[in-house]
Amino acid sequence: MKNRRVHLLVVIVALATAAAVVTFAPRGSRGQSRTSKSGPPSRVKSTVSTRPGNTAAASSTLTAAAARNQVLRDELTWTFGGKQQRGWYLYDTLLAETLDTDESPVSADFADAVTKWQKRRGLSATGVFDENSWMGMVAYWQGNRLKNRTTATPDQLVTAPPGDFYDPSRAAELRQVERATYDAYLKMIAAASDDLKLSAKDRSLKIISAFRSREYQEQLRRKSPNAGSAGLAVNNSPHFTGRALDLYVGGDPVDTKDANRAIQVNTPAYKWLVRNAEKFGFRPYFYEPWHWEYVK
Repeated sequence: MKNRRVHLLVVIVALATAAAVVTFAPRGSRGQSRTSKSGPPSRVKSTVSTRPGNTAAASSTLTAAAARNQVLRDELTWTFGGKQQRGWYLYDTLLAETLDTDESPVSADFADAVTKWQKRRGLSATGVFDENSWMGMVAYWQGNRLKNRTTATPDQLVTAPPGDFYDPSRAAELRQVERATYDAYLKMIAAASDDLKLSAKDRSLKIISAFRSREYQEQLRRKSPNAGSAGLAVNNSPHFTGRALDLYVGGDPVDTKDANRAIQVNTPAYKWLVRNAEKFGFRPYFYEPWHWEYVK
């Protein structure tokens, strides 16, 4: 009797185990089927298919824009300061800083950076620096310059020592700088000297000219009648404020000929200013590589 009960108990346990296995198997099968048929697509496929920059059409557009930029970089005709200009190759370094890109100006990636900038400025997003977009960039740079052109008063000026100037024999009245501007200049030069390893004899970033009176500005204009308004302002020169500094960055110190500016924009001193000067409150006059204005 006892053996019969044990045997019966074993049979019951075996049947219960079999039933559990049968019940569990279909449930697992349905779960696998649901996952394979209706689960989300892989993350990689989704990313590739939804990024516009990865489409063939977008890639083709940027390649075409790069080809157009390669031509316009040297050939675009535009006018500034009453003088006809040709191309925008002289501004590669400034463009790279403004667009936050290290790519070649004739590459598709550069064209992509141009497109993003154009969208932010409300311009036609072509990726091409044609005349309209280029003049938009010029307007942007000009808009970042010193706004207040009020002539500095004597109490706002300090006389910098001869050693700070490109020409140390410059007269004391021509070595005046607005006080806060001069303080910022000294801090900037200290940083540049460390980064560029400037020697005591190196004239890079020495001051060529700072504060100018209206009378002195007029003298300069008489000596350079062909300078145009791009080179020497008539009524509202930022040099009147004492907050504009012409700094030596190489080449002929203040010659606006394209050949000279092409030398200047490729010097370590100029490239350092483009990357770092704004940290100290200075912004460039795009047309003159040597001209920087304290805007704080």
